Amino acid sequence: MDNNIEHNKKWYAIHTYSGYENKVKANLEKRVESMNMGDKIFRILVPMEDEVEIKDGKKKISKRKVFPGYVLVEMVMTDDSWYLVRNTSGVTGFVGSGTKPIPLHESEARQILRQMGVDEARPKLAFDVGQNVRVIAGPFENFIGAIEEIHPEKGKIKVRVSMFGRETPVELEYSQVENV
Repeated sequence: MDNNIEHNKKWYAIHTYSGYENKVKANLEKRVESMNMGDKIFRILVPMEDEVEIKDGKKKISKRKVFPGYVLVEMVMTDDSWYLVRNTSGVTGFVGSGTKPIPLHESEARQILRQMGVDEARPKLAFDVGQNVRVIAGPFENFIGAIEEIHPEKGKIKVRVSMFGRETPVELEYSQVENV
């Protein structure tokens, strides 16, 4: 059974009233606890990123919602868990077609978690500076370039690709490249 739960656990996006994302997260966490649904509803996140603002020569870092009006919920979708989330104050519905919630694609969820620094599961890839790699995702898909820098703490590499006859350094996620 436990293994089955792991397998059915997926990330879903829920739509909330704008500005209520943190309140929905708190309400949902309280309801999960009071209704003993911790075995079906796991993590609840409001995707945030650091926003750097320079005012009067001073650098100020604040948190900004990446997807205003949305909260992510990691859960096993059952009638009970759907009902609990759907009937939480501030929730307007699940993202999906018609009445069926559609889970986020695993790679989308991983990327959001990584951006937030929540999921530290960095892919262990053997890259070397100077090595050629093919870009397999993003705007530089199908480009081949040489690795210039490797930043394992961020899960990123800098690749020099040839664009319009010029060498251009591009920062990419590990997951966006493969060995040639």
